[in-house]
Amino acid sequence: MKALKYLNKFFYKYRSRLILGIFITVIAKVFALQIPQLIKESLNIVEDYKYDRITDLEIVKSQLIVNIFYIIGAALLSGFFTFMMRQTLIVMSRLIEFDLKNEIFQQYEHLSLNFYKRNRTGDLMNRISEDVGKVRMYFGPAIMYTMNMLVLFIIAITKMWNIDTKLTLYTLLPLPVLSLSIYLLSRVINKRSNIVQQYLSKLTTYVQETFSGINVVKAYSIESFTSKSFEELANTNKDKNISLFKAQALFFPLMLLLIGISNILVIYIGGMQYINGEIANIGIIAEFIIYVNMLTWPVAVVGWVTSIVQQAEVSQRRINQFLMEKPNIINHETAKSQILGDIEFKNVSFTYEDTGITALKNVSFKIKQGETLAILGRTGSGKSTIAALIARLYDVSSGIIFIDNKPIKEVNLDSLRESIGFVPQDAFLFSDTIKDNIKIGNELASDEQIEQAAKSAYIHHNIEGFNQKFETLVGERGVTLSGGQKQRISIARALISNPEILIFDDCLSAVDTETEEIILQNLNEATKGKTTIIISHRASSVKNADHIIILEDGEIIEAGTHDELVEKTGYYQDIYNQQLEEKLTNS
Repeated sequence: MKALKYLNKFFYKYRSRLILGIFITVIAKVFALQIPQLIKESLNIVEDYKYDRITDLEIVKSQLIVNIFYIIGAALLSGFFTFMMRQTLIVMSRLIEFDLKNEIFQQYEHLSLNFYKRNRTGDLMNRISEDVGKVRMYFGPAIMYTMNMLVLFIIAITKMWNIDTKLTLYTLLPLPVLSLSIYLLSRVINKRSNIVQQYLSKLTTYVQETFSGINVVKAYSIESFTSKSFEELANTNKDKNISLFKAQALFFPLMLLLIGISNILVIYIGGMQYINGEIANIGIIAEFIIYVNMLTWPVAVVGWVTSIVQQAEVSQRRINQFLMEKPNIINHETAKSQILGDIEFKNVSFTYEDTGITALKNVSFKIKQGETLAILGRTGSGKSTIAALIARLYDVSSGIIFIDNKPIKEVNLDSLRESIGFVPQDAFLFSDTIKDNIKIGNELASDEQIEQAAKSAYIHHNIEGFNQKFETLVGERGVTLSGGQKQRISIARALISNPEILIFDDCLSAVDTETEEIILQNLNEATKGKTTIIISHRASSVKNADHIIILEDGEIIEAGTHDELVEKTGYYQDIYNQQLEEKLTNS
């Protein structure tokens, strides 16, 4: 139960609902427990009439009719307050479920990129859905039925004890067996619940990855292989669930057996007491039988509640693993920072924790506000790492980055990222309209601003050709668009935010050189006065930059302007001449 201690804050937050729910539960059971006493009195009236203790039949009928109305009234009131009990406690559990899901989602958003490299999406989804659902059962049904059981036990057993102590003791005789059974079975359920949740995460992850990569599955015609793998995983998951339910299934038969034994004991012991004159009226036996049967469901539900609590404990333990995770990137500055756009790298080195690859080695450069820096290099040279470090998606291993002559760690993280318009090479679009994807950069943008951003990114004419124009749904991850169209929508999204810093990470790789030239001309106009970083493989993309650096194996091997580098023997001159020849050949 240690993992569930984390949830105590929710009990405190919704304490008024919890207390009210307990109070209503007591009232509901008080009315319900009037019924056995009324039935006992009714049977006693009939017995008194049979043995000529009451001679007037009309009096008997009148008393029975009054008792019937009392029984109906008690049942209706008990039903009403039981309904109110559910409205109080179950609604409380839904509110807590809402709070917990939001807390987990916000934690996911705050965690660093390294966390997402270590964990699979399917597992993250399972913990915020299935695991939270298990925890909700602990707050709702488990608490409700536990309160119901405790109140019923306390009131019913107190009444039974006051009526006949000996008969009550015999009736409660099976309870120690019940306690031992719960203890043994709960340990088994806890272990098997943990295994079930682990395999459910594996199944969710496999399905999510398969559907995300459905293009690859179809292109390589591996549907039968993926189906077979899914079937094997699903069968293992099924076997683990069956193993869990086998343990859970032992509860109810055992509970019913123990209640049956209690009924037999009431009838036999109570009957012998009645014969021996120890019990004055037969109604007492009937009252005891009703009490025992009223306790049947609460006793039977002990097993179910125990199972719910065990599963909730396992699920909350899994949730706590992520809730207790500390993000690597900490916002040290709470006050908002004004970002102008000066950037300086001073002896910066960086090594990725997950792979151990050193992406940057002692890199130094400086860009003033409004200038353009171009970064070229082969794949894996560290170009994208520089972009990630400027946005502080990672912290440097050594060296220091300055933003406006201030160490980047002393700059408010939200202000920094809000001031950056980032266009990655692998453009990500949400399953929404083109308009809404562009508006991510500025939620308050007008239709005119959206159209202007689309024109600057040279995607407006394509959008106008779609049937729904800007209201066109792009599908999951932009599946309905080409790679070049997705990149240009991403550029429009960055431009519409009007940031102080623009980072284009090889975002024109999927367009032809003709389109690239048009976009670059538009960007020259759109990026005036903004600090701009262009990462590319093409020399044509960077020739107008104020500064150009060439990376190789994480080190700067060349630096200068286009005119300077094109005259110097080296990587830039080679790639420029090669691409110039290709252009002449194609033309």
